[in-house]
Amino acid sequence: MDSFDVIVLGAGPVGEVLADRVRAAGLSVALVESELAGGECSYWACMPSKALLRPPVALSGARAVAGAREAAGGRLDPAAVLDRRDSFASHWDDEGQVRWIDSTGAEFLRGHGRVDGPRQVTVETPEGGRRVLTARHAVAVCTGTRAKVPGIPGTDTASPWTNREGTAAREVPGRLAVVGGGPVGVELAYAWQSLGSAVTLLVRDEGLLSRMEPFVGAYVADGLREAGVDLRLSTGVTSVHRPAPGEPVVLRLDDGSELSADELLFATGREPRTDDLGLDTVGLTPGDWLDVDDSCRVPGVTGGWLYAVGDVNHRSLLTHQGKYQARIAGAAIAARARGGSPLETGRWGAHAATADSAAVPQVVFSHPEAAAVGLTAAQAEERGLRVRAVDHAIGQVAGAALYADGYRGQARMVVDEDRQVLVGVTFVGPGVSELLHAATVAVAGEVPVERLWHAVPAFPTMSEVWLRLLEEYRG
Repeated sequence: MDSFDVIVLGAGPVGEVLADRVRAAGLSVALVESELAGGECSYWACMPSKALLRPPVALSGARAVAGAREAAGGRLDPAAVLDRRDSFASHWDDEGQVRWIDSTGAEFLRGHGRVDGPRQVTVETPEGGRRVLTARHAVAVCTGTRAKVPGIPGTDTASPWTNREGTAAREVPGRLAVVGGGPVGVELAYAWQSLGSAVTLLVRDEGLLSRMEPFVGAYVADGLREAGVDLRLSTGVTSVHRPAPGEPVVLRLDDGSELSADELLFATGREPRTDDLGLDTVGLTPGDWLDVDDSCRVPGVTGGWLYAVGDVNHRSLLTHQGKYQARIAGAAIAARARGGSPLETGRWGAHAATADSAAVPQVVFSHPEAAAVGLTAAQAEERGLRVRAVDHAIGQVAGAALYADGYRGQARMVVDEDRQVLVGVTFVGPGVSELLHAATVAVAGEVPVERLWHAVPAFPTMSEVWLRLLEEYRG
């Protein structure tokens, strides 16, 4: 039986950061991973998907500028794009990630870890061995999520893609049907259409990216259609059928029509990877999301030793937010191990025990990009806030006009009229992801609107849209 101060289940970005933080505080750590160290983000999500998207966005950007478009008349080289994608996914080899983990002083264990009663974890190794670990202070579940495939008739025999196949496929499908109008659906639809696939995007809702401001979905829909995607809104799938492996899959739609495609990709949400972790041995329900307090500790577990960090707690299914939570949880675990409060300051402290959800930033790397932080106007009103939404066309800013001929985009800030601070900011347009952190600082810092006048944007940059928004607000 091996003893550690902290046992971390899951060596994705969240588990790695948490292990690093508690090691920096002088605690011993075992980091357990059943797949590849680096997790979903490194191999089947953030990194490979953005590597697929960057070449078509770069080419489109060149074609949007007179003088450059004349030199950018060719087509993407799919093989080169996929090779570059492979390099950003480390060719699905985690040797480098394991070396980094080792450098932190954490002990990396490859195998499937399950909670086996209070403060105990049993690890089954790939070689068939078994190792029993005990935690003196904490066990942290950082196992993330998996793609949720809908229970549509025929799905179990149709060999559908999820985000994993959608980011790691080695060949461009002739025809690809994508189901789902969220970030994964719109990003992968654009990526594969740009690489030469004939993509049909089927969305049950009336618009795309329904959790963002409504105008965002309209801009992104226009971009997809301009790229050649066959976008069908208010369209559901009632059944799927693939007669045999390698043959086309046939989708029956809710209007009675049929669609044939070489591959079918479901981008219909995520579910927690908590079903095979032994959580029932400590009174929790396997397969459920794990509720946590603001230090990411799971309430109701005797002794307060269990933490759930990142996607599994359902607070925000974003890599950067999971890593933020890992910093919070790491500081809290270290403080409690010393017998203190998680609010104590320290190397990773000061911000401990405040896994905030009011200023969550998100970028959808579609074309155009969509970037938002905080609340939409509708969400703010639902929370009972008295708000005012202010909009400005980004293309009217000199920096945007220089960025691309005929630049189209929109910015919105949502102001809490009672406190005179921003509670939400949204941008849509080419290159707007680089505007987002300034908005995140303004929302997270609750910077008074009047003080924002003194944050002078450089000329001529797209950041001048901030000045235009303030002018619109003042009237």
